[in-house]
Amino acid sequence: MAPQHRRVRARAKAVGAAAVVVSAALAAGPAAGAVPADPRPAVPVRAAPAGPPGEPAVPTVPAVDVPAVDVPSVGVPSVGAPSVPQPVLPAPHRVPAFGAFLASDERGVARMDELSRWLGGAELRVGHTYLPGNRWSDIEGDIGFLDSWARWRNARNDRMLVLNVPMQERNEEGVPDDEVRALLRRGAAGEFDHHFRALAERLVALKVPDTVVVLGWEMNGVTYTHRCGPDPESWKQYWNRIVRTMRAVPGQKFRFDFTPSRGRDAVPWTECYPGDDTVDIVGMDSYDQPAGRSFDEQVREPYGLQAHVDFARAHGKQISYPEWGLFRNGDNPEYMRRMLAWIDRHRPLYNTLTDYCPHGVWQCDDNPHASRVYRSVLSGRTHDGEPETTPQPTPVPTTPPPTAPAPTTPDTPPPPEDCSPLDLGRWVEYWLGGQFCFRFDWW
Repeated sequence: MAPQHRRVRARAKAVGAAAVVVSAALAAGPAAGAVPADPRPAVPVRAAPAGPPGEPAVPTVPAVDVPAVDVPSVGVPSVGAPSVPQPVLPAPHRVPAFGAFLASDERGVARMDELSRWLGGAELRVGHTYLPGNRWSDIEGDIGFLDSWARWRNARNDRMLVLNVPMQERNEEGVPDDEVRALLRRGAAGEFDHHFRALAERLVALKVPDTVVVLGWEMNGVTYTHRCGPDPESWKQYWNRIVRTMRAVPGQKFRFDFTPSRGRDAVPWTECYPGDDTVDIVGMDSYDQPAGRSFDEQVREPYGLQAHVDFARAHGKQISYPEWGLFRNGDNPEYMRRMLAWIDRHRPLYNTLTDYCPHGVWQCDDNPHASRVYRSVLSGRTHDGEPETTPQPTPVPTTPPPTAPAPTTPDTPPPPEDCSPLDLGRWVEYWLGGQFCFRFDWW
């Protein structure tokens, strides 16, 4: 839009000449100073495939009134502002190892490279998959896609394979509490040890003996047959038997990740903690829920994000976020911004975004604003904090044109004594290169 100009003041006998000058200046000025609309296209977002069978359930926790806490945002641009390349993080400020859950089977393996390209060549060091848990043969790893994930892991030494392992078959079939209680006691007595020995031997044979095993995840909820609530003491004994059984297999280097869902849920997750001897990592699955709960509340709620960090520190354990993402609050760029800042601040061993609808940002086109935040922060990142290449600005749709800076008054000598300066407004004077002087001797 052309700038507004103030009325030109001049001596009476100079009105005719001044009008000519003003008309010429206005004709040239706005065209020269116009700012074109941003021609860049919107960020392409992939359509969402159908969710994989056995999608990890995300429980709802009750709302709790808690005080707010300020968690600083680290290098995350606001949505709607022109995107700029992120600054290179100086050593030793390292980007935590990250990846995403993209699918359990071979499709997930193939999509790792695609997601990396979408993120400007970012290093996805963490591959994340799940054993189905329908039958004991699943839990023994007798499924073809483990071979594909093992090949992906072994292609580079610095990669990490994260494997969610159910503790019971029929894991998502809604088995009632009394039956779960009986199964936990049978497990604590050693009845199912041979299944986990078979899994450990298979992983060692596939040359992934350093797999991170997320055993019996979200045990504090009500969804899975491996839940803790019906008998916490038997659950802890069962966990310990599984870990000791798998650690007894020659060649293993497994790390075991104790991962509840955020919040209290059915039981406080601290009541299920099996002990420091059999836990290597204290994880947390944390989605943006329930509806209306702010990130500050997610931090401060009982058994929330801050409690998780504090608990792990007190036990001398590293933390992780095997599952996190959007949920009940929809396309929430503020959650995405704050969760990425939280991860940057607390340096988990790894984190993997759950990337399908409604949680994801790449395979789900329902969350374009959060997607832009995620892509802006992680584009081009490598594990040592250096971009693989210089990241390009992330395109954003219909960015408003920036406001032109106010021109500074040029250092010019004062007008001669026989001239009278005309006040044409600072925009006109800017395009003319200085103040216009009307000489008396022109007449």
